[in-house]
Amino acid sequence: MDIHLPPEQMVEILSYLDAFSLLQVAQVNKSWNAVASCDVLWRKFCRKRWLFCDKVNLQLLGTETWKQFFTSRTWQEHAKSRARPEYFIYREIPSEFGFWAYACYISGCGLTRKGQGKSAVCIVTSMTKISTWDIHKGVLTWVSSGHPAVIQHLTTLPEMHIAVTVDTESTIKLWDCQNRDALATNNLFSPCQSLEAVDTQDGAIVLAGDTSGNLSVFRIPDLHLISRVNVFPYGIDEIYCSPQKKWVFLRKKYSPILPKVFYMSSLLRTSEFPAPVCTILQFSLCQRAFWTPRREDRITLMSRIGPQKFTKFITFDMELENTGTKTTVKGHLFSTFSLPEYKENPKCMGVSDKDVIVCSTLSTLLLFSMNGLRLQAFQYYSEEILSLWVDPIHVIVTFYDGSLDVYAWEERTQRLRRCYRLQNRRCLPPQSSIEKTACDNVSIIQVITNSSVHSLIMAHSLNSDFEN
Repeated sequence: MDIHLPPEQMVEILSYLDAFSLLQVAQVNKSWNAVASCDVLWRKFCRKRWLFCDKVNLQLLGTETWKQFFTSRTWQEHAKSRARPEYFIYREIPSEFGFWAYACYISGCGLTRKGQGKSAVCIVTSMTKISTWDIHKGVLTWVSSGHPAVIQHLTTLPEMHIAVTVDTESTIKLWDCQNRDALATNNLFSPCQSLEAVDTQDGAIVLAGDTSGNLSVFRIPDLHLISRVNVFPYGIDEIYCSPQKKWVFLRKKYSPILPKVFYMSSLLRTSEFPAPVCTILQFSLCQRAFWTPRREDRITLMSRIGPQKFTKFITFDMELENTGTKTTVKGHLFSTFSLPEYKENPKCMGVSDKDVIVCSTLSTLLLFSMNGLRLQAFQYYSEEILSLWVDPIHVIVTFYDGSLDVYAWEERTQRLRRCYRLQNRRCLPPQSSIEKTACDNVSIIQVITNSSVHSLIMAHSLNSDFEN
């Protein structure tokens, strides 16, 4: 079959296809393959799927074409889905912080050539130091100098291999995880309650919410204060940035105070905006919030309402409106539904880019459409679900005994398939709790805290032979 249209028109037509269909078109013949493999089409897919592609080039990514990067990166993302329990290496990383422990990934998510990207975490090693560890080898790779005060918060910016800490004296410090001393230091007016480092279109920043309800925005790498705005009359408990960092969601936990969403550029470009641009979302007692992955403007909130504590989900689409010289933000209601029929209240939630809400009760994993249609249910009878990790590729269920169930999204449906179980390999000491489960492309970590003995990180990492 020959192409009877100019290549430019063929590219325009093929731009309406998804990646799977485009790969099928490339099988027709050499001419169609050449058009279906052009960088214009595949860069678009990469920008949509991995938002960092706006800022990097192929030389950094280590491939010759965007199609090569798309296929190799997709293969790497699904590595855990193809694995079996025996493909994982189990390691334990000690921490001396006692009851509270902090751990964040400091490595990027596969931005290097295949086989070169390794998982690394940054943890609070003691009450006054942070360190980085190679998960695959289980070895210490860097340790900071000591703080004069106890570290309270830790966040990382893996794309830049940077860590940020705040201590009990409200001192904020930035580390490059190579030098023992901090690169920059600044101070908050009030004790910190929430901390987030992100890379925006205007550069990398740190957002800090304090007990007085102020949101402070600092520039990386010098921690220069860009702006400070009072958001609530009380503290800011949680900060959630949208996938491309266009929006910032802020809330006070378990409070009738309504959450707010800020337009990020208004916080960073203070010369262009006389005041921060934000809106209030009409949804009280919000307990969970989740931005839809790979969609910039959609956020889903969960709460328990009424005397019987019915669980309610509500989804908003954020929109920026310009009227003359004034910029405003609106949160348009997309969908809402309640779950009055479940005896067990959902306590954890997440959202996939397939517009599927994932939530869990103590004994059941549930999937719903945005309008409340139940899509799937996975029942656990003798085990109790502790938490969920939800991303565009996986759903990981953590149980109270430390075991993990790994699920993967089916490629072209809204359903999950169960992949395997990772059993907990150590008996958790009394009074221990799992504070956090997180993952990247090739590893899963669990933060274990204990009030009487040292905390630790339990890490499962894929064998490098399987990864390659």
